[in-house]
Amino acid sequence: MDSDKFLGDFFRARREATTLDDVGLKHSGRRRTPGLRREEVAMLAGVSTDYYVRLEQGRERRPSDQVLTALARVLRLDSDATDYLYELTHPLARPHKQGKRMEQVSPGLRRLLKSWNHTPAFVIGRRLDVLATNPLTEALYKGLTHKDNCLRTIFLSPQAKDFYADWEKAACAKTAQLRIAVGANPHDPFLPRLVEELSTHSEHFRRLWARHDVRTRLSEVKRLRHDEVGELSLSWEALTVNGAPGQQLIIMSAEPGSSSEHALKALGRIAAQDAGLDSPSQPSQPSPELSSDAADHSPPVTL
Repeated sequence: MDSDKFLGDFFRARREATTLDDVGLKHSGRRRTPGLRREEVAMLAGVSTDYYVRLEQGRERRPSDQVLTALARVLRLDSDATDYLYELTHPLARPHKQGKRMEQVSPGLRRLLKSWNHTPAFVIGRRLDVLATNPLTEALYKGLTHKDNCLRTIFLSPQAKDFYADWEKAACAKTAQLRIAVGANPHDPFLPRLVEELSTHSEHFRRLWARHDVRTRLSEVKRLRHDEVGELSLSWEALTVNGAPGQQLIIMSAEPGSSSEHALKALGRIAAQDAGLDSPSQPSQPSPELSSDAADHSPPVTL
C-alpha cells in the first residue's frame, strides 16, 4: 500500500463509479470500462485532460482547492468523501514515529465501562482496534474470533456472517471507515499490514477496498444474532474521547420495552453468571469525573 498513490487511486475508483446519467451526459455506444472516461471528467471539471491524467497517475499531488471543488462536484462526492479528498491533498505534518505508539485507554474510562452493566460499550482506536470492553459487550460477541480489531472480526471470523444479520452492510461500512483511517494516518506502519492481511485472506475485502468508499461512523441501528438470546436490534452511538485523539467510545442500546431490551437483560444475567457474580439489578451511575491515573498498559481486548 503506497500512500503516494492514494490520490490517483481514489480519483480512478470514483470516476469508474460515476455514470453518464449521474453527470447528465448522453450515451454514445458501448464502453470497454465502467464509468466516465478521463477526458469527460476533465471537461466537466474545467481542467485539461493531460492535467487530470497526471492526477490519476500520481504525477500531480497538489491540485488547487478550486480544482478539488470541481472534481468533487463532477464525481458526486458526499461530505465524507470530500473531506477525505482534501485530507489526501493537504496532509497534516505528522512525525513518522506516531504510528508506533501503542494506544491506551485511561483507567478512568475503563472503570466507567465496567460500571455499565445494562449497556454494551467498548472503545476503539484510530486503527479500529478494540482497546477496551465491558462484560456485556464480551458476552454479546462471545463465539466470534479475531476480536482485537473491527475489520478482522468482520472479514476473518467464520461466525461473522451469521452474527451480523446484514453482514454486507457491516462489511461495506467498516471498509469505508478503514479507508478514512488510512488517509488520516499515512505514516502508520500497522495499517498497511492490516490491509495486506485482510486482502490476503478475504476476496470480499479486496473488492470493497478497491472501490475507495469512505464513510465516518454515524449513529445507526444494527441487527445481531446471538446464539443464546436470539436476534437483537441495537442503536449505536459513537462518542469522541477528547483525551485520546483517534479513540471513540461506542455505546449500544435497545428500544425500551422491546424484545431486544429483554434479550440484553438475559445476556446480562448470562454474563454475570459466567463471571460468578449476582445478576445486575439497577444500572450503575457513571462517575462524574474520569480519573487521571497512570495509563493502563493492557493490550487490545476483544470485541
